[in-house]
Amino acid sequence: MPAVDKLLLEEALQDSPQTRSLLSVFEEDAGTLTDYTNQLLQAMQRVYGAQLNVLHTELAKQLADTMVLPIIQFREKDLTEVSTLKDLFGLASSEHDLSMAKYSRLPKKKENEKVKAEIVKEVAAARRKQHLSSLQYYCALNALQYRKRVAMMEPMLGFAHGQINFFKKGAEMFSQSMDGFLSSVADMVQSIQVELEVEAEKMRASQQELLSLDEAVYTPDFDVAAPQVNRNLIQKAGYLNLRNKTGLVSTTWERLYFFTQGGNLMCQPRGAVAGGLIQDLDNCSVMAVDCEDRRYCFQITTPNGKAGIILQAESRKENEEWICAINNISRQIYLTDNPEAVAIKLNQTALQAVTPITSFAKKQESPCPSQNVKSSEMENDKIVPKATVPIPEAEQLIAPGTPIQFDIVLPATEFLDQNRGGRRTNPFGETEDATFPEAEDSLLQQMFIVRFLGSMAVKTDNTTEVIYEAMRQVLAARAIHNIFRMTESHLMVTSQTLRLIDPQTQVTRANFELTSVTQFAAHQENKRLVGFVVRLPESTGGESLSTYVFESNSEGEKICYAINLGKEIIEVQKDPEALAQLMLSVPLTNDGKYVLLNDQPDDNDGSPSENRGAESEA
Repeated sequence: MPAVDKLLLEEALQDSPQTRSLLSVFEEDAGTLTDYTNQLLQAMQRVYGAQLNVLHTELAKQLADTMVLPIIQFREKDLTEVSTLKDLFGLASSEHDLSMAKYSRLPKKKENEKVKAEIVKEVAAARRKQHLSSLQYYCALNALQYRKRVAMMEPMLGFAHGQINFFKKGAEMFSQSMDGFLSSVADMVQSIQVELEVEAEKMRASQQELLSLDEAVYTPDFDVAAPQVNRNLIQKAGYLNLRNKTGLVSTTWERLYFFTQGGNLMCQPRGAVAGGLIQDLDNCSVMAVDCEDRRYCFQITTPNGKAGIILQAESRKENEEWICAINNISRQIYLTDNPEAVAIKLNQTALQAVTPITSFAKKQESPCPSQNVKSSEMENDKIVPKATVPIPEAEQLIAPGTPIQFDIVLPATEFLDQNRGGRRTNPFGETEDATFPEAEDSLLQQMFIVRFLGSMAVKTDNTTEVIYEAMRQVLAARAIHNIFRMTESHLMVTSQTLRLIDPQTQVTRANFELTSVTQFAAHQENKRLVGFVVRLPESTGGESLSTYVFESNSEGEKICYAINLGKEIIEVQKDPEALAQLMLSVPLTNDGKYVLLNDQPDDNDGSPSENRGAESEA
């Protein structure tokens, strides 16, 4: 006998679209079975009604007991029970959706603990009610898969036995094989009944075990104080609220089922057979955001810096796990042979903040990464490799307990007073791009999309190891304190300054003279990490050293190359011959412009000889 298809009781609580799709198959089967049973009952009643004369009274009685009664009992008991449980399950699902909608609209800023507790309690009660009704409904549908086989065969078997008993005188018409067949069918019915009883007992035990779980499984965000977050996920699935714009200022939120598939984020509404692509996650960025006073929102940004979709999770744990999973996928870990091990290694590196020894060894071979890039293209007598020195201790580079700044400046808002014709002074010290006329005359202009990770004071700028140590401490602090928000900027590298520009308002957030940048380096393991050390004078007469760490959409080596080229232009700018020799070492495009660097994030080796990068004229 073929195996019986079943609904998994363990998936009732998650209530995913895949489970709903399988449930619809069982519901369609139950509906078809109901129609067939009604038609079969009508046919059996016609056969029963045809037994009119006295000679057929005994046959009619036997047919009523063995043929008509079982099909009536099956229709009135089993099919009616399934229909009733279906209605109850639909009502429970509707109540749960309504309670989740109320919970999702809870304000974040003006939070009322009493209202929140009442709504959370309502969500838990609705979720438990839905779980109980779904378990009962699933059990009834599973039992129906066994009972329908018995219900279809019992009337036929009763009809056959009645006819055989009625035609006793013609028993010689039935051969030994017919008796064996009827006996085999009777044994099959009995075995199905036994299997049904065993399966029903298993389902009852499983249902009791699932319902005995702690109330916390029905309560959203029950572990908000200290959630157990798995940061090594490379796959994630669950319900999220999707923000949709319905007008210029109006928005709606829709609760949908999301799941990751390879490097893609997929969405599957209820009732859909399969999911559809929502967002390509390769090389994207994700961060927590504040949106419409809703809690646990995060935004996915495309590799070119364009803001993508905004999603809302139902708990802090789900929010952080989604952000970690998307971060892991964006690094294309899923393409490796053992993605789980790679994800664990990367997250352990962030938590333990251990810079690989191989990175130090590679850095000791040359003064900075930008010189490694240029070494194959030009020779500069002023670049002299440093002698190999021992790696300094962390305390010699950065003082223990040094605070870390995670926001470089306040976000730029309005920078032009609409009520006056002239400019107003920006209260945050930010300046507009027009205040930097040297950018127009600069021999070098290179733009990169970067995200600020953090900055901190350091004790020395004699070695690039101070940048690696700052990267280590910044990444560790972000991982330990669950800081996912990053400020995105455009980094403009010229032959005079480094400028951080707000991508929306074009307001300059920070400006560093290139002569004050004393060290710069890119991480050898994570190619998109880059940092530099800035030496600035203080009002007391001394000097301060600070390291700034960024994540770039392109390779950090390219930013280091541009900075190094800018510093070399400063050195030779007073000597026209040396400047001409330096410019000749940079490759040209077909239209005679100097190729500075390819600033697009791609899979190439980042060679400066490619003609797809940003360009400027000398």
